[in-house]
Amino acid sequence: MKQSAGILLYKVEQGELKVLLVHPGGPFWKNKDSGSWSIPKGEYDDSENPLQAAIREFEEETGMSPAGNFKALSDVRLKSGKIVSAWAVGGNFDTSKLKSNSFELEWPPRSGISRSFPEVDQAGWLPVTEALEKINIAQQAFILELVEILKT
Repeated sequence: MKQSAGILLYKVEQGELKVLLVHPGGPFWKNKDSGSWSIPKGEYDDSENPLQAAIREFEEETGMSPAGNFKALSDVRLKSGKIVSAWAVGGNFDTSKLKSNSFELEWPPRSGISRSFPEVDQAGWLPVTEALEKINIAQQAFILELVEILKT
């Protein structure tokens, strides 16, 4: 079974909770918005500590190393069956400094031309209501759980 780990970075700005979401790069996601954003995350295998994998993936997709008091969130299962583990941590990230790793893809399809695309092409600080519209539906649970944690 495939498993993924990620970080839900958050901050409170003028009394409003905002979360950092990223938009996947590449031609498939180019004109997709609602439901296509995600927390920075990626796959890992059983030999790797899930929190360390989440931190590594965050660094690879944003160029920033998150630090602080990581709060474990409940796992979610994607439609594909993949299990995603996530941790919430307070912090700040200047989205203008986004620096994502890249991947190779034959584009256009069957053209024989290999092109490089960023794994993440945008990052944004979004208020909870907007974030819930933009994030992959299965990952909405991470944001809702964070809201509950911060109420206590």
